[in-house]
Amino acid sequence: MQRKIWETIRPYVIIAPSTIVIACFVIYPTLYLVYLSFFKYNLLNRAQSKFIGIDNYVKIFHREEFYKSLANTAIYTVSHVVLTMLIALLVAVWLSKNKRINHLVQVGIFTPHIVSIVSIALVWLWLYDPLHGIFNYVLEAFGLPTSQWLQSSKTALASIIFMSVWQSLGYYTLIIVAAIKGISPDIFDAAALDGAGRFRMIYKIIIPQISPQLFFILVIMTIGSFKVFESVNIMTAGGPNYATNTIVYYIYQFRTTNIGYAAATGVVLMAIVGLLTVFYFSVLSRKVHYQ
Repeated sequence: MQRKIWETIRPYVIIAPSTIVIACFVIYPTLYLVYLSFFKYNLLNRAQSKFIGIDNYVKIFHREEFYKSLANTAIYTVSHVVLTMLIALLVAVWLSKNKRINHLVQVGIFTPHIVSIVSIALVWLWLYDPLHGIFNYVLEAFGLPTSQWLQSSKTALASIIFMSVWQSLGYYTLIIVAAIKGISPDIFDAAALDGAGRFRMIYKIIIPQISPQLFFILVIMTIGSFKVFESVNIMTAGGPNYATNTIVYYIYQFRTTNIGYAAATGVVLMAIVGLLTVFYFSVLSRKVHYQ
């Protein structure tokens, strides 16, 4: 009898620890975030906190700064995802060959991923320096016009995107390399006999065969790009003139003065990411070829 009871409850006992962790650190914070979004909540003066219903949500969609931050985040996300996936795919095709130098290159390009983003942002902050940075030094050496990089609203966001692509390229390249090496060599041999060129082989064989891995990268990178914060906070603080102000940094600006408004913006961000994820799984997942 006791053995039968144990067999019945054993699955629940096994998943209980992870369920408790998820409930405490994911479900509860999410529900509390939604709860706070209906309040005017000031950490500096909690006595003034009060329930205001959906007023925070109304304010969000009537503020120009929110739309500017949303546009910056969308530009950053699209550029970061597309450029990283495209470059990572091309580099992975090259690195998938079993050569000694390729193993060394894999170690080198993966290194930025394991380095703190804070350290990387500080290094690139120096590289982008208009007076003493190495980028302007190289441009001057070739007789080209220099740039203000992070100090100009026209180039600041592009500069952060370039740094982000460099930092994340190695990790996603190694994922694609592993996926390519999992493709049967017989498929490449048959394609070579049919006279398939390099780019046709990439488009017709490699991309369909590794589409599950590419889909995973697409989802993970989209979610991560919408949450970009550290590089913006360190390198530009949302400036100049809100040119790099992203959604998460926009939320961060209200961390003490109006927690309720920040929470409401967080809920909106969560909804946007959720809708994108649903779109990916309902539409783009049909293009994925699972073996």
